[in-house]
Amino acid sequence: MSYLTNFSGTAFLIADPARAAMLTTLLDGRALPAGELAHAAGVTAQTASTHLAKLLDGGLLAVETEGRHRYFRLAGAHVAQALEHLAAISPAAAVRRTTPSPKARELGFCRCCYDHLAGQVGVAVTQALQAHGYLLPLPDRQYEVTAAGVLWFGDMGLDIRGIRPTRRGLARQCLDWTERTHHLAGPLGVQFLRRLCDAGWMLRSRNSRAVLVTPNGWRELNQRLGVNEAGVRSEAEHRSG
Repeated sequence: MSYLTNFSGTAFLIADPARAAMLTTLLDGRALPAGELAHAAGVTAQTASTHLAKLLDGGLLAVETEGRHRYFRLAGAHVAQALEHLAAISPAAAVRRTTPSPKARELGFCRCCYDHLAGQVGVAVTQALQAHGYLLPLPDRQYEVTAAGVLWFGDMGLDIRGIRPTRRGLARQCLDWTERTHHLAGPLGVQFLRRLCDAGWMLRSRNSRAVLVTPNGWRELNQRLGVNEAGVRSEAEHRSG
């Protein structure tokens, strides 16, 4: 009974439109002040304060204090994953009925899922890693990094042996809520996106979850994995059709 009670309480917190907007705004891993979250949710500062207190009490948010300022962030990757999975539950037909806004198309194409790569580009890269034999899907939504994969990631500047796995493993399958298939997550996914950005192949937006693939990034992805912009967009149109 306590499990069901906890579940329903969390569901109640997420179900409120203002609180859902705040949580979604924090899905890129940033810590933001209450004022920015109030603006994102379209509520007053006083109302935002009430919502944030409930989200803190419910374990969905954490808070950091810097001087007189307080910054709120998701309580962890597990919260981001839960939100992504809930978004994926909605019927696919409902997603496709209306023409998405430019911002929605941008996020659907390439974005960060809390701390790893997602969207059409994230899915395409993950599928290419599997096609080349660098990743093997395992039960319990895990990936195995093959010997060839260790070499490939090493050539990218990532020493697999130096990445500490969590209790849930090194490389995990995360369901992409827009594409409804899996992309790479886990400690390897986090370090991989970081490396892509450090190399100048991708740029994370300062004020949204969008990720931009640079011209050099497209060249490298094409040479190393056979992933190119035209192919990604074509495959995405095929899936949506």
